[in-house]
Amino acid sequence: MKDINELMKAAQEAAQNIQSQMADAQAGLDKIEVEGAAGGGLVTIKATAKGRILGVEIDDSLLQVSEKQMLEDLVAAAINDARAKADAAGSAEMSKMTAGLPLPPGFKLPF
Repeated sequence: MKDINELMKAAQEAAQNIQSQMADAQAGLDKIEVEGAAGGGLVTIKATAKGRILGVEIDDSLLQVSEKQMLEDLVAAAINDARAKADAAGSAEMSKMTAGLPLPPGFKLPF
């Protein structure tokens, strides 16, 4: 049987390994791309799963002064759509990593 020092050392190594895997997973989220859309695709936003906005596309038909308020609303809606998809992609990636961990119900990583 192992003594308490060996068990503590093994637990510390396991915690460091999990921390390293979490950092790798967080870095990987910036490589996953999602696209949010609004107005039936008239405005699209490309973002990473970490929430970084990569680009905005606006259909030419919206580039009229009389459509300014609608364009602003559609840009906001597309950003929110991209953010929701980024959150979903991030949660899916993190759940892959924590799938084998014996965590209590409702416990989420990162802390």
